[in-house]
Amino acid sequence: MPSTAEASEMTGTTLRAGVIGLGKMGQPMTRNLLKAGFAVVVCNRSPGSTEKMVSEGAVDGRNPRGVAEDADVIITSLPDPAAVRSVYLEPDGLVDSATKGQIFVDTSTVDPGLSRELAQKMRDRGAAFLDAPVSGGVAGAEAGSLTIMVGGDEDGFSRATPVLEAIGQKLHLVGPSGAGTVVKLANQLLVGINMAAVAEALVLGVKAGADPAKMLEVLSTSFGGSKMLDRGVPLILDRNFAGATPVDLIRKDLGLIADLARELGVPLTTGNQARAVFDRAHDTEHGSEDMTAIVIPMEQEAGVEVIRVATDV
Repeated sequence: MPSTAEASEMTGTTLRAGVIGLGKMGQPMTRNLLKAGFAVVVCNRSPGSTEKMVSEGAVDGRNPRGVAEDADVIITSLPDPAAVRSVYLEPDGLVDSATKGQIFVDTSTVDPGLSRELAQKMRDRGAAFLDAPVSGGVAGAEAGSLTIMVGGDEDGFSRATPVLEAIGQKLHLVGPSGAGTVVKLANQLLVGINMAAVAEALVLGVKAGADPAKMLEVLSTSFGGSKMLDRGVPLILDRNFAGATPVDLIRKDLGLIADLARELGVPLTTGNQARAVFDRAHDTEHGSEDMTAIVIPMEQEAGVEVIRVATDV
């Protein structure tokens, strides 16, 4: 297996990319980087995902230090702030391993305070850090069409752009360190509230006798329309709750949002209500299912199920 430096010479691509965290988002990101001609070094807590990516052309970096030693732009895609802290701040983590000129890109959804802390620590090492959370879900990661909201300096953003363009189509430098995380949390607040509203509206409409497919047809072109409506209703009608974007992921994000709002003294009435909806889905053992599964406890309480209405042929 060639090193990333050797692979870069073979493909003609000078930047070497690293990916740490090979979950539902990290794996398709890695594939798209490979398709774009980048040499990619990877690591993951569970070895099975690493082995899979190595079989598709990536190089095994073994651990965060190994990835940092063999890449110029290192992407982290991790499940929560605790995992981000571990990968960056533990001994032999990314901060200890960073060298001058490297760029670290965290696509995880964390709190802005953590993003700013990591940015400062990387600056102290002569490296750049971009908080660059993404939107678009697994489908967007697979298609390489993610929206990426970036906080950091223009130089780091410019140098990382060739790598970011391999995983996303809509790149936005939204401000200094922490700004990308803030915009992502605002997005997740809207996602949680919209999804809760979609589920509630469906249950109400079906209980009152409406055809949910007709509801989607009409509402998608009305003021009540949203991307959550367009995405969620077909999944609910098909009873397809496979965990593409799990309940617990949105629930985690709503918790981060609540903490930030409390810290800033911002009222979060609607957000807290949405969080309670996701808490109920978690408590009824739907946490690992797609976020559309928040409809199930609502259906049970209302005594109705949102399904396709049979039509006479």
